[in-house]
Amino acid sequence: MMATKKPIPKKTTAGKSKTVSKKSNRSWGEKIKWFFIKLMLWFFGLSIASVVIFKYIPVPFTPLMLIRAIENKMAGKEVYFDHDWEPIEKISKNLQKAVIASEDGTFLYHNGFDFKALQKAYKSNERGRRIRGGSTISQQTAKNVFLWQGKSYFRKGLEAYFTVLIEIIWGKERIMEVYLNSIEMGDGVYGAYAATEHWYRRDASSLTPMQAAGIAAILPNPRKFKATGSSSYINRRKERIVREMRAVGKLNYDGK
Repeated sequence: MMATKKPIPKKTTAGKSKTVSKKSNRSWGEKIKWFFIKLMLWFFGLSIASVVIFKYIPVPFTPLMLIRAIENKMAGKEVYFDHDWEPIEKISKNLQKAVIASEDGTFLYHNGFDFKALQKAYKSNERGRRIRGGSTISQQTAKNVFLWQGKSYFRKGLEAYFTVLIEIIWGKERIMEVYLNSIEMGDGVYGAYAATEHWYRRDASSLTPMQAAGIAAILPNPRKFKATGSSSYINRRKERIVREMRAVGKLNYDGK
């Protein structure tokens, strides 16, 4: 009789499938990890490059300008936009002192953050008083030029990051120059050149202390308040700012 051949049992592939699954999981994990690494590298590279570029060239527009234009368009309002760059040498020293007196008394001395002002604002808000901020001119500039409006922790974190960058790369005088050329100073009015023309029909280099204080006084809400024909509240702010301008003294952006 011929011996019958026993069938050879097939080797199981369970072990192989588990190995492939583990490799696949590791592969996806590696891809995700490298995706985020590349994303962060691109972010740091582009953010630093943009800060370096704007150290030397005028900032043509800001996110807020675009947002305001969209808001007015959606509301059926006229899209009014007035913005011209003015070198800091042609911007009145009175206006420079006025915004320091009004917005950031320690601007010439801090490194981008005024922690005492932040603590004071936090305590004031905690007691249920009128919400107030503790942002410096450097922080406001970082927000205006590179970011959007809002109060999320994510945006505040980015604001702190860009504040450090502009303090290191730009320096105080350039920060003031960009600030005075980008900040909202009326409804559709951005920067010192447009603001002085809009409110006083004169150039940015010839503002009196009271006129400069008038522009600085409306910065908390420039679409609501008026620098001329002002309310009693704004007039009191003007007088206080003029007094505090005297304490600013000589503008020494080099810190020497």
